[in-house]
Amino acid sequence: MKNPMPVPRSGSVGVMLLLLVFCLAYVLGLMSSAIFQNIYIHNTLSPLQLSVFWSQSSSPSSLPPPPEAVPCILPPSPPSQTTVLRTMSMTPSGGRRMEFTDFLAPSSGLMHNMTDEELFWRASMAPSMKSMPKHVIVHKIAFLFLVRGDLPLRPLWDKFFKGHEGLYSIYVHASPSYTGSPPPDSPFYGRMIPSQTTKWGHISLVDAERRLLGNSLLDLSNGHFALLSESCIPLFDFPAVQAYITGSNNNFVDSFDREESRERHSPFFAEHNVSLAQWRKGAQWFVMDRVFAREVVSDETYYGPVFRNGRHKYMDEHYIPTLVNILGLGHRNSNRSVMYSDWWTPRVRHPKSHSGSEVTEVLIKEMRRGMDGNCSYNGRAAEFCALFARKFRPDALLPLLDLAPKVMGFG
Repeated sequence: MKNPMPVPRSGSVGVMLLLLVFCLAYVLGLMSSAIFQNIYIHNTLSPLQLSVFWSQSSSPSSLPPPPEAVPCILPPSPPSQTTVLRTMSMTPSGGRRMEFTDFLAPSSGLMHNMTDEELFWRASMAPSMKSMPKHVIVHKIAFLFLVRGDLPLRPLWDKFFKGHEGLYSIYVHASPSYTGSPPPDSPFYGRMIPSQTTKWGHISLVDAERRLLGNSLLDLSNGHFALLSESCIPLFDFPAVQAYITGSNNNFVDSFDREESRERHSPFFAEHNVSLAQWRKGAQWFVMDRVFAREVVSDETYYGPVFRNGRHKYMDEHYIPTLVNILGLGHRNSNRSVMYSDWWTPRVRHPKSHSGSEVTEVLIKEMRRGMDGNCSYNGRAAEFCALFARKFRPDALLPLLDLAPKVMGFG
């Protein structure tokens, strides 16, 4: 008779079960260690550190191969001062906190997607308070260039503006088809505004003028606005021009009532509440302050319904001069331009163009006195009547650059 199989004690069963759990835990530990090492290395170390790690391994073949490259997640470095300042201007939700300077001028360049209607609506806004924070506004002169394409006399203007950064702004309205650009070191670089096609003697020129004013009004530090073309030159250095413009009690908008100015007034204008007595004419080249500029861009009574829809020619010589008169702003206007143009030499519809051979010290000094040498400044007889002059051909650039240091005071 065989001996019966011994029945294991309860203690032996416990030991066997404990050994089985221990072995299972050991195997799981090895597996999890390999997985953790793989994840930690490739998600924490930089690519350079990763290559060093693999090269220093005693048995690379025993380790799992590196997976595909993944973005590194590095521990954050101590924030720089710039980062701290940026963080201070962030809202609790993570958005950028708006600063007061954001209301003063566009911070993302001059190009935008606004329509003219949207632009003029935005530009027509003005603070009601007369006082302003003392540290905010430095009144600049906005130089508005109405051009077709290149500015052949730009090097002269570059020298005119040099050293006076922060005291001026530049805005350029060129043909939409123009793809050129001044060099990055020029103050004209990046100063083109959204534009539309213009045509000589057409109302589109007034559209462009209003567009220049509208864009420049978005910068609240622009206090005066001067309209120029690619054929214009400065007759003085920047400090003299700035002092003349900002020191004047009046605007410089050419607006006169003479027999020749009434020839273009037709029954259409009378039917739309612009009488012959209100009709004015003048050169389009103006220098005006913010009050005048806002009136021009915000006008809905006369521009669209009358001057633009009337489809008459040469409205660039009538719209702003007439508007200033209708609005009763004549008491704040000198009724003259500070742009010299030679209309004495017989020409057909255009002033004389000056070539390089004509550029002399005598010519510049004559231009400063204006067309007739008779003008007033703040109620007194003025020694100089013109700050700018036109029309100069491209070949006049080099003679003007040679003359500028001696006569105009810059260069």
